[in-house]
Amino acid sequence: MQSLGHSFRALVIGSSGGIGAAFVRALQAMPHCQEVMTLSRHTHPSFTLEDEASMAHAAAVLQASGSFALIVDATGVLSFDAHKPEKNLNALNTEALMRSYHLNAVGPALLIKHFVPLLSMGQRVVYAKLSARVGSISDNHKGGWYGYRAAKAGLNMLLQTAAIECARKRPELVMAALQPGTVASALSQPFVASSDAITPDVSVAGLLQALDALPAQGRAHFVDYRGQSIAW
Repeated sequence: MQSLGHSFRALVIGSSGGIGAAFVRALQAMPHCQEVMTLSRHTHPSFTLEDEASMAHAAAVLQASGSFALIVDATGVLSFDAHKPEKNLNALNTEALMRSYHLNAVGPALLIKHFVPLLSMGQRVVYAKLSARVGSISDNHKGGWYGYRAAKAGLNMLLQTAAIECARKRPELVMAALQPGTVASALSQPFVASSDAITPDVSVAGLLQALDALPAQGRAHFVDYRGQSIAW
């Protein structure tokens, strides 16, 4: 992340997941990264996506340590409890749809609310959020996965709207929705053959390179780990 300068601080939210942990490793290996802070259900402070008060508390604690030039939100849930991605309309139910939307859109939106203020002022800063290609409405060719698709599409709209607002105070802010690729992780393991997946470290290396090249434009970007733009 050379675009962030010679000494920057980073925060990885959702650092206990496969991709989140890979972000931590990659950033810690960068000579220009002064410090990497982590936040998850298992850190102190901790947070959960269903508890805004825990987010506000964590943000207040971390703010006391100083500002950040890079914040990565690596949270996200594909399946939960006994629920699996829906293959057809008959599989839809209210509880699962609402829970997916809360975990993949509402929770991350509240993280933006509480953690964007921790970004430095007057310099290039980056807020990156893991999204998914299936959240692209125009790229939906196969159907299925109703709740996850809808939640990621909602997340993308929330991120885009926040980017427009936040750029008024932080014109050098880069906000991005990230498609990590098909990554070998606990999230994807039940649905993807390991031979078709890339490692979290390969994905993150590409995502960080892509973020480094993105311009501040007053709107959010939607890119994959190869740096290619994705249609909203």
